[in-house]
Amino acid sequence: MAATAAETRVFLEVRRRLPSALLIVGEPREGLPMDISITPSSLQMRTSDGCTDIELPAEVRLVPSSCRGLRYVPGEGLHLRLQARTEFSTKQISLFNQRSHIQGCCTFHCQSCGEAIIKDRKLLRILPLPSENWGALVGEWCCHPDPFANKPLHPRENDCLIGDSFFLVKLRSDRWQEPKANTKVICKRCKVILGETMSSETTKFYMTEIIIQPSERSFPILPRSQFVQSIVAQCLVELSSARSTFRFTIQGQDGKVYILLWLLNSDSLVIESLRSPEGIKKFPLLEDTSTDSPSAGNAVKVLYQPCVKIKNEKLASSWESDISVHSLTLPCATCLELLLILSRSNATLPPSLRHMNSFQVAFLKM
Repeated sequence: MAATAAETRVFLEVRRRLPSALLIVGEPREGLPMDISITPSSLQMRTSDGCTDIELPAEVRLVPSSCRGLRYVPGEGLHLRLQARTEFSTKQISLFNQRSHIQGCCTFHCQSCGEAIIKDRKLLRILPLPSENWGALVGEWCCHPDPFANKPLHPRENDCLIGDSFFLVKLRSDRWQEPKANTKVICKRCKVILGETMSSETTKFYMTEIIIQPSERSFPILPRSQFVQSIVAQCLVELSSARSTFRFTIQGQDGKVYILLWLLNSDSLVIESLRSPEGIKKFPLLEDTSTDSPSAGNAVKVLYQPCVKIKNEKLASSWESDISVHSLTLPCATCLELLLILSRSNATLPPSLRHMNSFQVAFLKM
């Protein structure tokens, strides 16, 4: 194959369940002609200035003979589709199952700074909560007056109840002064909002703000954006699977909608090449560049619309009144963080892939 133009860049999106891949090979610098060779494990781009080899992650293998749909897009380069094989498990890891293996004592850490919020808590029961609107359905279950009326679910001393995007735990008064209901819980070290009190004993912690670790383990240092997008992506996948809903509103504690999200698929593998002075390019997934070797992982593909500064007010209102749209509540600052993550992801995509109808496209790493 040959291409001409300005700057070389490679983008690869693999769909595990199809299985197929979209490959975009960008234009070379200074309009030089370029020969492209595709093997199952690598790409090779050769110009008169030299040769660049791009290694694929070990988990991804292409089928060169299946290339089809070759077309040239001005300003981007060559687009083509081909079959791909991946070794990733299609089984999703549940947030509930992920934490139910915790044995013995565990510690709740602030994800932003590592401060221990609850130390050495022995969790005997880790239970999922029903959907937030479960009370409205009780009338369909019972032929007598609602036995659960005015009886909210509260955890016991060694319980952790898991909601859509939060944990409910009983917060002992030995670490915090007797809290009042509906007050914010703030990290004493970094002043980040971690959750809110539901009653004098029950506290809601948001999943995007807390890491639960066995007490004998050290606090894991994770980039904030990596942690937030991983938690949100897992929430979207689990809710779409359990409740067959694919549209979500992301709202803050103040009740204001910040983002409209539409889950397109959860089987994506998005890989981009990195430039290096040695001419060897490797493939990290999205922004994860912590290792020198090529790596890849699962990601979800979403459509989104920001709703800040009165943007998309009418659309947001229609989504809020639609019973098929599910709402996720997060701290306001985290809503803005998530919007920035989505915007960064969108900006890294080739221009022709950044929009779908009136929505913007982004990927969230799991």
